[in-house]
Amino acid sequence: MSPPPPPFGRGRKRAAQTLDAALDDAELVAARSALAQGRWQAARSLLVQTGDDWDLRGHRVTVLALEPYSAAWARDWLLAEPDSADAAVLLALALVQRALRGKEKPEHAREACRDAAALVPADPTPWLGLLMLERDPGPDIERLFAEVRGRYPDHHHAHHLMVARLAERHADAGPDPLHEVYDFANRSALQAPADSPLAILPVVAHAERFRVLAAAGHETADAAVSGHWSGRRARQVMKAAFDWWLEWEHEGHPRRLVDLNFLAHAKVCEGRGAEAAALFHRIGEHATPAPWSYPDRDPHSAFRAARATALGTA
Repeated sequence: MSPPPPPFGRGRKRAAQTLDAALDDAELVAARSALAQGRWQAARSLLVQTGDDWDLRGHRVTVLALEPYSAAWARDWLLAEPDSADAAVLLALALVQRALRGKEKPEHAREACRDAAALVPADPTPWLGLLMLERDPGPDIERLFAEVRGRYPDHHHAHHLMVARLAERHADAGPDPLHEVYDFANRSALQAPADSPLAILPVVAHAERFRVLAAAGHETADAAVSGHWSGRRARQVMKAAFDWWLEWEHEGHPRRLVDLNFLAHAKVCEGRGAEAAALFHRIGEHATPAPWSYPDRDPHSAFRAARATALGTA
């Protein structure tokens, strides 16, 4: 039996402090709202329209899957259309999100991902779901990443997940300018097309290492005063990434705001307020949990305080 639609009317203050995973995708926001009320047809139309734009598809399915009742509505959709690959992929990612919240057995989610992958062999999205579930930074993460990359070499979300896991290796060893995550990020950025936002990946790697090192006690928890952002590597990485962004002409990437948040965070930590302000203007209200939550901060408060300082309104 399908769940009842959730009640309308969340408090304005709570809604204002929600970091919306949909970012600036208005069509996704509309489809998600319909799905929250049990009207899965809007999600169906959205995913048909998305087609095989794999970065956009991965983004949209992942956000739709975050809805608390998306698994139930995806099952309703499958009852109506048993051969729907889109419904199977949405169900798989919804079960992944439930497993990550501790409300579903991970093996059930993995089975659903494998079933969806068999139904649509060319789609990297079910493999993205399996990658999300893999918390161990061991060899399995590399195997799953290879499955995604074999279907779409420049998959944005998968590269971010891979960087986050690789950064967790050898956490107890302390700072290491030659850590393997830097090599992975640099290599991925160099191999990507010239207009790919994977050019920002070295900045992401540096932020993920800060998260890991701060959690292990090797860095102060205050990113803005941490020496992590003042070394030679950091300066080179930040300059190259910011210069790339200034010349980047492709504003249609579905997850570009994730990259802009990482870059703005890095510029704040560097103490380069003018450059950070330019990024905050472009970001608008579209803050992302990472990296503003690193290592253990409230991301909404951290973002707003950093933006206010950069824009001179503190």
